[in-house]
Amino acid sequence: MTATLAFSRRLRPVLTAAILAAGWALAPLPASARGPEGIADVAERVIDAVVNISTSQTVEAKGGSSENRNANPQVPPGSPFEEFFDDFFKNRRGGPGGRGGADNSPRRTNSLGSGFIVDDSGVVVTNNHVIADADEINVILNDGTKIKAELVGVDKKTDLAVLKFKPPRPLTVVKFGDSDKLRLGEWVVAIGNPFSLGGTVTAGIVSAKNRDISSGPYDSYIQTDASINRGNSGGPLFNLDGEVIGVNTLIISPSGGSIGIGFAVPSKTVAGVVDQLRQFGELRRGWLGVRIQGVTDEIAESLNIKPARGALVAGVDDKGPAKPAGIEPGDVVVKFDGRDIKEPKDLSRIVADSAVGKEVDVVIIRKGQEQTLKVKLGRLEDNEKVQQAAIKKDEPAEKPATQKALGLDLAALSKDLRTRYKIKDSVKGVVVTGVDQASDAAEKRLSAGDVIVEVAQEAVTSGLDIKKRVDQLKKDGKKSVLLLVSNADGELRFVALSLQ
Repeated sequence: MTATLAFSRRLRPVLTAAILAAGWALAPLPASARGPEGIADVAERVIDAVVNISTSQTVEAKGGSSENRNANPQVPPGSPFEEFFDDFFKNRRGGPGGRGGADNSPRRTNSLGSGFIVDDSGVVVTNNHVIADADEINVILNDGTKIKAELVGVDKKTDLAVLKFKPPRPLTVVKFGDSDKLRLGEWVVAIGNPFSLGGTVTAGIVSAKNRDISSGPYDSYIQTDASINRGNSGGPLFNLDGEVIGVNTLIISPSGGSIGIGFAVPSKTVAGVVDQLRQFGELRRGWLGVRIQGVTDEIAESLNIKPARGALVAGVDDKGPAKPAGIEPGDVVVKFDGRDIKEPKDLSRIVADSAVGKEVDVVIIRKGQEQTLKVKLGRLEDNEKVQQAAIKKDEPAEKPATQKALGLDLAALSKDLRTRYKIKDSVKGVVVTGVDQASDAAEKRLSAGDVIVEVAQEAVTSGLDIKKRVDQLKKDGKKSVLLLVSNADGELRFVALSLQ
């Protein structure tokens, strides 16, 4: 008995602490810990402007095994996260093993997404992948009214689409806010149709801005931890003023469900795309006519640029606006139309957003000196390449007698070497016939068949030219050497190799 009482006395402080902790846990959290109270006001004000997008499509049934016949249709190419469940294919005629047999006739499939109304005439914004390849598109209002919609236009590069439907009554519309004013940690609200659960409201914060995830040429996403799932695509992301500051487009998720990493196209991009689609039914982007690549620390050191910044011009289109303006390979664009260029993606986005035919100032660094050139922008056609300088990798060929430098076997261009590596006659320089796999050149993906056109911005015609130039740079105390390299088709890129 004594031992029991003693144990009981020792236990009392522990029990008291546990009860206090439980009481603290049950106590209501302060409002600031639960999130801003304005979320409910925002949701109530804008919910009727958010719509569900329902599409249907006829697909050809595949013959063969039952596995092939029961497989879901392929999503549109470039669809960020294999959009939406297909109820028809999951449950057709009782589902797999049902009485459908080996029916190979065309079938109708359905999918769902989200969108929002931006004009009381019935203009809706959504994602392109929500409506891609659809035979029929319907807009479903928040009260369940279903109305057939027409496609106004799409922009695949930003994954945006504009629809139009005839309003049955006055509509609630929303306006675009300024996504450039967003701050990290700012509260945002997502509304959409996840898993066919229309009118779903979730909230979170802005986790990052200007996020480049390499999904397209103009990536500049808003990252948020607001819950976004399948079906939220095309839905709006609101700030606490009820303004659309993004279009929810994709998520990163190993399971297919939200793990708190979602991405939205910023409203600044969306608003410009929507305006052009409404006006022209297509995008009319500015075009500079250059191929660009990043400025690494080694390239910056070779070009006497401090700090490393800008977009390095690796090639100039003979028919593009940059050539008559005087822009040359080796120039580094550091400012375009008054806006700083920190990396190649900045230049791609700013040029694309600029008006066709606009004359702009382009600040470049050439041989260590800043210059300002005037360029009248052209129009980017859909078949134009909007990408960084291509990097080619060929299989090494049998080595002829060569000069060695920088871990490379180098030979003067001859008819035989042009034939062996299929090098165009217009390409001039010194051909690489072998690469030391332990060298910096191999790490930078130089390969047999590449042609070195310039070393430290001076033309070369033989392996000996390159060796002499490299030896001189070493004597001058340089840490790296800048090479202008061409592939067999004449596409140029710059490569900086270490001299140490």
